[in-house]
Amino acid sequence: MRDYLSAQILAALDTMGGAPDGFEVEFQQPNNPDHGDLATNAALQLARHFRKAPRAIADELAAQVELDPEQVSSVEVAGPGFLNFRFAPAYLSNALRGMLKAGSGYGRVAPTGKTAIVEFVSANPTGPLTVGHGRNAVLGDTLATLLQTQGFAVTREYYFNDAGRQMRVLGDSVAARYNALADPGHASKEIEAAGGETITVPESFPEDGYQGDYIQEIARTLFETHGAGLDDAHVFRRAAQERIFEEIEGTLGRMGIHMDGYFNERTVYESGAIWEIVDALKDKGLAFEKDGAVWFKTTEFGKDQDTVLVKSSGEPTYRLPDIAYHIDKVKRGFDRIVDIFGADHIATFPDVLSGVQAMGHATDGIHVVIYQFVTLVRGGEPVKMSTRKATYVTLDDLMDEVGEDVTRFFFLMRSPNTHLEFDLDLAKEAGEKNPVFYLQYAHARIASIIRKAEEVGLQAGGEADLTLLVHEAEENLIKELMRYPAVLKRSAASYEPHRLATYLREVAVAFTQFYGNCRIIGEEEGIAVARLQLARAAQQVLASGLGVLGISAPERM
Repeated sequence: MRDYLSAQILAALDTMGGAPDGFEVEFQQPNNPDHGDLATNAALQLARHFRKAPRAIADELAAQVELDPEQVSSVEVAGPGFLNFRFAPAYLSNALRGMLKAGSGYGRVAPTGKTAIVEFVSANPTGPLTVGHGRNAVLGDTLATLLQTQGFAVTREYYFNDAGRQMRVLGDSVAARYNALADPGHASKEIEAAGGETITVPESFPEDGYQGDYIQEIARTLFETHGAGLDDAHVFRRAAQERIFEEIEGTLGRMGIHMDGYFNERTVYESGAIWEIVDALKDKGLAFEKDGAVWFKTTEFGKDQDTVLVKSSGEPTYRLPDIAYHIDKVKRGFDRIVDIFGADHIATFPDVLSGVQAMGHATDGIHVVIYQFVTLVRGGEPVKMSTRKATYVTLDDLMDEVGEDVTRFFFLMRSPNTHLEFDLDLAKEAGEKNPVFYLQYAHARIASIIRKAEEVGLQAGGEADLTLLVHEAEENLIKELMRYPAVLKRSAASYEPHRLATYLREVAVAFTQFYGNCRIIGEEEGIAVARLQLARAAQQVLASGLGVLGISAPERM
């Protein structure tokens, strides 16, 4: 409809002398239904061009525009010069017929041949996934699905940090616990744990070692399998990495998240890519040595200070392998590269993009989504659910308490740009206040209505005269369902899946109002079957939208 109206308005403007080059007609959906179904402020935008009052331009446009009465029933001039359009009943019934025919494909774009890679989670395999990782995981997975609805072939990728200091500390932590088991008379020391309490650890335990029970469990498994005598640091690191990553994959699997590929950070070390970048930046005059370290001239890219790429110890900072990794992604030829980062990366990811640019690669296809952190709340107060794994509040703990569907939805129902307060009391409520329950119940309720209707001989998939749907509540529901393709498109384009979550609630509300005003069972067969078809379309959109969010759509509750 927007495309149709835009073409008709531009044609009308041609008869009035023509619009400026590049002018595009913009539309809004009025909040007040009395103002029509779509509105445009084109007349206000063109006032300077035509040197007329916007209202006069709008009056002329309304008189000149040629509209098919089967699609638009009226155009009205309102306020200082808005044009308000109302959809024709025939257009609504045809739209409903189209969405029913499209079935589960409604709202989705056919494959475009374009490719995208979404890198998300990418947590270091040094411990269980926390609640903070959970928001990253769900956001990335859902954005990948949204891009798929827009015709992209999407690769979900996990950047696997298997190099660097943190992995060495992980291995050393396991080694210290293992050696303590192998030598019962080992020396010990007391340290202050991350939670503030004092704990006893082996004398050889790293100062900033990993304290969780899972470290002890990995060490015990190694001891029970191999006995005493292991002294290869790589063995401890590899055992910890494999055990922890197995747990990470299991946690993601519970949420229905499955990666298409993994990129090992060690790859860019072994290939020499990071050192090639350092040499190239030096040759370009964009890197220099100072105080034994290698610095990147980020002041050339607008920053106040230059940035260390390689520490005086010879160890690269994480920016350097990240630059190499992103160059690898660019070279793989993806049309769109999406990174999901926590708010702690907001000041650092520009350095990575600057490095990619400095190496001669375009960055306009790289999109960075920054999300804010999560606070768990119970009774209005921030809480921790568990301390059984050091100071971690694990993602598994959260799912154990509130379920996978609720966990996913709550991570998605707010803009990534806003801090998320995850209300545990609300999450566990089995009532309409819980937004997940409300949507799933709406879907299950429609399934129940269809079953009961079929029991009395009404066929949800039968032929129906959809032009009979002229009640205000029927038309409002059709209009709401018509918005679905645009919501998917906008959610994907803005990287904001909360828009889809919000929209699905609006669909559920519109259905509730429709069913409260328009009976199905007990009505004359023609109108009953038409209404049943409308109910089926609502169920179809709810199921599709919940599927995009990665949430189940139950038939019974």
